[in-house]
Amino acid sequence: MKGFDFELSELSIHPPSPAEALCVLLVCVAVLRLMRKWRSNRCYLVAYTCYKPQDERKLNSETSEYVIRKSDPAPESLRFQVNVHIKSGLGQQTYAPNSFFQQPVVSSMSEGWLEMQEAFAATLSRLFQQTEIRPCDVDILIVNVCCFAPAPSLSSWIVNHFGLREDVRSYNISGMGCSAGVIALGLARDLLRVHENSYAVIASTENLTMNRYEGNDKSMMMSNCLFRVGGSSLLLSNKAKDKGRAKMEMTRLVRTHLGCNDQAYNSIVQREDDEDVMGVSLSTYLIEAAGIALKNNITTMATKVLPISEQIYFVYNMFCIRVLKSSVKPYVPNFRLAFEHFCIHPGGRAVINGIGKNLKLTEYDTEPAHMTLHRFGNTSTSGLWYEMAYMEAKRRVKKGDRVWQIALGSGFKCNTVVWKVLKKPDPVEYNVWSDCIDDYPCNTRNPFEQEYKQRFNLFSKQS
Repeated sequence: MKGFDFELSELSIHPPSPAEALCVLLVCVAVLRLMRKWRSNRCYLVAYTCYKPQDERKLNSETSEYVIRKSDPAPESLRFQVNVHIKSGLGQQTYAPNSFFQQPVVSSMSEGWLEMQEAFAATLSRLFQQTEIRPCDVDILIVNVCCFAPAPSLSSWIVNHFGLREDVRSYNISGMGCSAGVIALGLARDLLRVHENSYAVIASTENLTMNRYEGNDKSMMMSNCLFRVGGSSLLLSNKAKDKGRAKMEMTRLVRTHLGCNDQAYNSIVQREDDEDVMGVSLSTYLIEAAGIALKNNITTMATKVLPISEQIYFVYNMFCIRVLKSSVKPYVPNFRLAFEHFCIHPGGRAVINGIGKNLKLTEYDTEPAHMTLHRFGNTSTSGLWYEMAYMEAKRRVKKGDRVWQIALGSGFKCNTVVWKVLKKPDPVEYNVWSDCIDDYPCNTRNPFEQEYKQRFNLFSKQS
């Protein structure tokens, strides 16, 4: 075509100036950094394991009564604890520490250490074996135990026992209650955002040996009746190569703290009773504090996860109540439109039923929490992962599902986290429920309830 005839030799190509080359280089570097930053913001759950002690540690109703009697409680105290136990929803196969089976019960530092070492050694060894990563590959370690904070720390023991690197970033969380597992997840997520191409391990359990209450204050006896031995370990990663093998990806995390409310703050307190016996006291305000914390948390979460139609209803309802001072009932969003599965803190039957009622959940939704409480008891922060394992063992979980974990704890705190399932669980993978999953769901009523009622009615008359 005339006008477009030219020879390549006639073209004059000028090399870029130093300033132009520098600008191009800076743009490329910025794009690469943004891409790496986007990738490192991902938080994958590669694997998790739950602790199952030896069968000799099982604590059925008969053994539980035997352990209670060891502290020689007042007749009314014994009657109260047995009554709580048979109505608690706990089954006949929960676990207690080795110290509970000694005569007398031993609450020594050495026994406390033994309880921790057994849980951490079991869950972490299985985690490393299952994921095929070496302890020296761990970049971040977070240990979470509420009521046992020795020196050296528990995180230091893990570093020593497993031979973690000298530059491992280790953290030891204590005193933050049953919701601290989600706090540890938030800390791990934030650290993974800063440290690229890293692995983070979270190890959680609770110490019963050093926290058994042997007094006669009823407000401090509940922990004896509900808490049992358990533990969990998680492997998190921000490595792009781990997306293909990861179980889930964290998508949301919301923390709510009512510490500024004196009543909520004092609803769960570790203290001495009138006879200087140490224990954990639960106030009558606890249920109300839990309700307020949950309400505030889900108000924040709702705007992040609900479909737009539900958000409109929710915001309109809040506007009517707070601005127009209308007497309409608060609108409870349908969270089943946002999540396929729910892991509710298995702190007790009343806690599970209360959350289920407030969120309008079905029996199917609350089944994992009730069955976890029945089989393993209240295992503190680890309970949510026994529930996750239950759902996997029941083949409920499939790729693309969303799971909402709801944790409550002292402070008072409500912390929740959302996971997106990335793959269907491996059927041959170890699961803490494998040997008993066919027995669930089951009737959680204590089979010895009538027997105990008769015995302790007679007991109270004789006393």
